[in-house]
Amino acid sequence: MKRIAIALAVSLAVSGAALAQEKTIKIAGFGAKTGAVRSFGVNSEAALLAAADVINKQGGVRLADGSKAKIAVEFYDDRCTAEEGISIIRRIAGTEAIVAVGPTCSNVAEPLFGILQKKVDDKSDSGLQMPIFTDVAVKGGLAKISEWSFRNVPSEWTMYSSLFYWLKTRNPGAQTVYGGVEEDFAHSRASWYAVMKDRAEANGYKVLGNSKWLLNDSNFATQVREMKNANADIVAIAAHPFTTCGVLKEMQRQGVKPKVLIGLTSSSSMETLQGCAKQAEGIIIPTSFAPVTKEGKFAAETTAKFKGAADLHSMAAWENMFILKDVIESEKVSGNKDQLQADRRKIRDGLAKLKETKGLLGITKRTEDREADKPYLFVQATKGEWKVLHDPL
Repeated sequence: MKRIAIALAVSLAVSGAALAQEKTIKIAGFGAKTGAVRSFGVNSEAALLAAADVINKQGGVRLADGSKAKIAVEFYDDRCTAEEGISIIRRIAGTEAIVAVGPTCSNVAEPLFGILQKKVDDKSDSGLQMPIFTDVAVKGGLAKISEWSFRNVPSEWTMYSSLFYWLKTRNPGAQTVYGGVEEDFAHSRASWYAVMKDRAEANGYKVLGNSKWLLNDSNFATQVREMKNANADIVAIAAHPFTTCGVLKEMQRQGVKPKVLIGLTSSSSMETLQGCAKQAEGIIIPTSFAPVTKEGKFAAETTAKFKGAADLHSMAAWENMFILKDVIESEKVSGNKDQLQADRRKIRDGLAKLKETKGLLGITKRTEDREADKPYLFVQATKGEWKVLHDPL
């Protein structure tokens, strides 16, 4: 019995030492989990957790001393408000997280990037020194605000340029465009005025005007009546799933049937099909994700196990996790508490070095201003599913 007791004590001691030595790398996620665009934050969290689970089951990440660490994800709800987002990133900076992935909303990302240090090593700038790797907020050009900000979002400018050019060759009889826009949402507003409208005109279309509504509106009778009176060949809706479905249902009620219907990148999601598959039938949207590769299908299926849906935003979060794993290992992150700020700097510098990354649709090129040049497809709502309509690359 004495020998058994000694053996047990030794075994417990060894197990305790192993547990004590096991390290954890903490990555924070943040985005909207409440409000009209809550599904994006829910899906991003699921993708981050799913990707971390895959990495951990494969052994975790290798640290500077050769040891392995598991990734732990904590996700914060910023409610798609700038004040809450800024408060949360300050809170994250006070934790052991080495990097933050988010946010959902461009109206959060823009002011939030503004509180970061603008230029690395500028001792006169007391801005926050925390690397942020955005997965969802897609309004153009935001990463240039701070050298601590990075994005893995597609270029809508590129995608809609390509889409309108393709439509011009495919539907030469369509000559006019009318827009609909969520006027109070930073992404959708910028997407209409600075991207869709501009790219349509650049490709020879005549823009007949646009109707406006708000993110939380539920009645679109007046706006669709304006749309009907314009009688444009193409209707381009720069809105997120909730109001996109509201507008499409009102278009059906008023009998508005354009030759071509275009949607916002963010509406190429399951939420749109769940809300109005019948009315969305035929809508065309450019997107940087579709489950057309082995890796993409695996990512979508794994994220579903964590109760999230795969779309261009959540799959960017998935990609971010694997990119960060590579950066942690290549930059020899220590994972030590007393070197937290040095590790955050290594993450920042590692992300800044990247010229390209591997994505679920192929190779993504990284730009000098810390943005992504991602592969993309055109998808079309067909019988309750998103089907690939065209691969422009």
